[in-house]
Amino acid sequence: MEGDFIKVREWLLPLSWLYGLGVRLRNQLFELGILKSRSFKTPVISVGNITVGGSGKTPHVEYLIRLLQHGAKVAVLSRGYKRKSRGYVLAHQDTRMQDIGDEPYQMKQKFPNIFVAVDKKRCHGIDRLTNDEESKETDVILLDDAFQHRYVKPGINILLVDYHRLIIYDKLLPAGRLREPRNGKARADIVIVTKCPKDLRPMEFRVITKAMDLYPYQKLYFTTLQYGKLMPAYCGSERKLDDIGSNEHVLLLTGIASPKQMIYDLKPYCSRLTPLTYPDHHQFTAKDIEQINKTFADMPSPKCIITTEKDNSRLFGMAGLSDEVRHHLYILPVEIKFMLGQEEDFNEKIIGYVQKNSRNSILAQRKDDHKSNNSHHPGNRPRTISFRNH
Repeated sequence: MEGDFIKVREWLLPLSWLYGLGVRLRNQLFELGILKSRSFKTPVISVGNITVGGSGKTPHVEYLIRLLQHGAKVAVLSRGYKRKSRGYVLAHQDTRMQDIGDEPYQMKQKFPNIFVAVDKKRCHGIDRLTNDEESKETDVILLDDAFQHRYVKPGINILLVDYHRLIIYDKLLPAGRLREPRNGKARADIVIVTKCPKDLRPMEFRVITKAMDLYPYQKLYFTTLQYGKLMPAYCGSERKLDDIGSNEHVLLLTGIASPKQMIYDLKPYCSRLTPLTYPDHHQFTAKDIEQINKTFADMPSPKCIITTEKDNSRLFGMAGLSDEVRHHLYILPVEIKFMLGQEEDFNEKIIGYVQKNSRNSILAQRKDDHKSNNSHHPGNRPRTISFRNH
């Protein structure tokens, strides 16, 4: 059920109170205008959470990229967690993962025609993206993991909430996993409950909707994880999850914040599943490679290894992987799927905002053309395909 991954360390609640005092003070400074939030002429969409750990930010940002990239020049701006560079970096196809971080690297490799940049100072990063000669054609900026970065005032603020770690049941750090008090969700324009079980019942949707207690101006959506075909990391051909035999042993190699949902989802396909987990954004070492080789070598055949796209971006090119591992290593793409038929409504909100606020005259013309085409049909709402196909 929802909230089933939450563990609260009661003995740390006094420290959580002190932590919360500091966070509330900071938020109050922004509310009073003592600390300033900047708005930008270019449409800015923020995707983030108020919980430490994975809530599915990367698949949701990639969903927005797919939605917008055919009708607008998209840029993604991230902090570049655990990168070994400093300041502003605009990624190119030959940029190293170590210089931008694993998630920005993954997005640049998957979507080479978008701009991907990293900068700890998001306002500075937006200024560079919109003013530098190379990227000044940017039509929309997606801020990755920036819900707490209040120096930027996004046009749309999307808050992701993990179904298994609903913020209504959690506590502040360090007793729980909340980065700020639950009432911080009031800043969100859109709230998405992520990683929902595919068989969620109608009553459960209603219970969660009531429990989230959102304001009338906020829109609530639900998404679930959707897995693509297994892609070979080094050699071989792609496979469907259904192709994994009942007698095949699978080593699931992850370095993500919340692997439990993936383990649960793969169980029906992989009855002989062995998880090998590392911390989120883990930088693999020679010792880790040795452990991976040994663990896989000790498993009986037939066998294979499955890892995530993010983990492969850190694992690929590492020296020391055995030939056996390389020949059996597969990447599992993860996407998101909207539930309750909410996809079109979400798409229209995002596309409408980008069209309305774009400084690109071509996009503005698309918006005006679309209004003209539908002027005789006041009941029609704009369709997603019109944005992509003009």
